[in-house]
Amino acid sequence: MNAIDNNKIPVEEISLGLLLDTLTGNEDAPLVFHYDRRPVKPGYHITEVKAGQFSALDCGANPEAWTEIFIQLWDIEEGGRMHMPAGKFHAIVRKVSEHLQLDGSARLTFEVSDGLRPIQLYCAAMPVLRGGAVHIELSPRPASCKPRDRWLAEKTRKAAACCGSSAASSGCCA
Repeated sequence: MNAIDNNKIPVEEISLGLLLDTLTGNEDAPLVFHYDRRPVKPGYHITEVKAGQFSALDCGANPEAWTEIFIQLWDIEEGGRMHMPAGKFHAIVRKVSEHLQLDGSARLTFEVSDGLRPIQLYCAAMPVLRGGAVHIELSPRPASCKPRDRWLAEKTRKAAACCGSSAASSGCCA
């Protein structure tokens, strides 16, 4: 049985490479992450960047393998600090990448805590430039059943192929 490549990132998530590419040209803009319906505090820190290679067996007994990058944010307010500039974030990740050779296409997960509540896992949406700042919405990372997810993706793909503009007259979508 072959391992399934889970480096394919779901549409609602972005990879590290796409995030860094999007920040290019906005180096001086404040980078503001949003989670739990609020922005991170202006003094937030990147406390850790780590990369992992994972191998697993899913609930359908299918082997799984993927690479994931974790960026840990400590959501604190410190003195009169402002939100980190996008260029500083980019430089921190670049420095880590020099040591760890980060895969820009790997799944990207943010770990966020204010130091009091436990770390929560989040995925990142596409950055948006608004009001002179780069905003990134973080959404809680839900658990999933990979066999079910693959089945739903295949069902959606088949429906799109069948119900496309040229197939509508064929009667397959009736």
